[in-house]
Amino acid sequence: MDADASAGEKERDGQTVIDVRGLSKRYGDFEAVSELSFEIGEGEVVGFLGPNGAGKTTTMRMLTGFIPPTNGVIRIAGADIFSEGLDARRAIGYLPETPPLYPEMTPAGYIDFVAKLKDVPRAKRKDAVLRALTRCGLLDVSGREIRQLSKGFRQRVGLAQAIVHEPKVLILDEPTVGLDPIQIREIRALIRDLAATGGQTILLSTHILAEVEIICQRAILLHHGRKVLDQPLSEIVADGRSLEEVFTRVMTRETEGAAA
Repeated sequence: MDADASAGEKERDGQTVIDVRGLSKRYGDFEAVSELSFEIGEGEVVGFLGPNGAGKTTTMRMLTGFIPPTNGVIRIAGADIFSEGLDARRAIGYLPETPPLYPEMTPAGYIDFVAKLKDVPRAKRKDAVLRALTRCGLLDVSGREIRQLSKGFRQRVGLAQAIVHEPKVLILDEPTVGLDPIQIREIRALIRDLAATGGQTILLSTHILAEVEIICQRAILLHHGRKVLDQPLSEIVADGRSLEEVFTRVMTRETEGAAA
């Protein structure tokens, strides 16, 4: 691993909120994720990059406790995702690539339902639901059935369910996939606002480089399940380099190395 890959390992300011050590996931002889380690500090917004099949979604599912790793340790806000799963999952807000929505429900009803599942106290639930709907720009459509909403507004509902319990960590998997250009700009602006005003640590999985440049402070790049770069964006684009140029250089180097 070269300096690009190791630069992100230096000590970061603030408390570590996501701590991943030696994470691997195998399916038979196929290793989807291999010896992955990284830390993300409080308030960091990190882009999780890689081509299709790089292991991003598999890693996200392990981080959120949906699937177990073959090896390794995951701690979220100090809690082990499996031995202390309830505490760890309470600290996570998760938006999968396809939001888990009930189309016959209204946004207000659905977010209230999720708030109950997330153990938001009854006395605080109404305010929590209103706050999530407001932050995600859903007040004007809060009484309509979700099935009647555009895909962009359904993504907003997905984000609202991820933040209603005010988690320390937001994990977003391809949040703008399938949206039109206007919807993409709206969702990106919403994520930037959540990062700026919510104080959450955000891990954003995407294959869209522009999304990382617009939203994130740091990028982690996977290739065939291995971490090949972990650096602040300010360092990646130093000396006039673009993120695309660095991405292409690292991918070319890794591909040529694998073929050698």
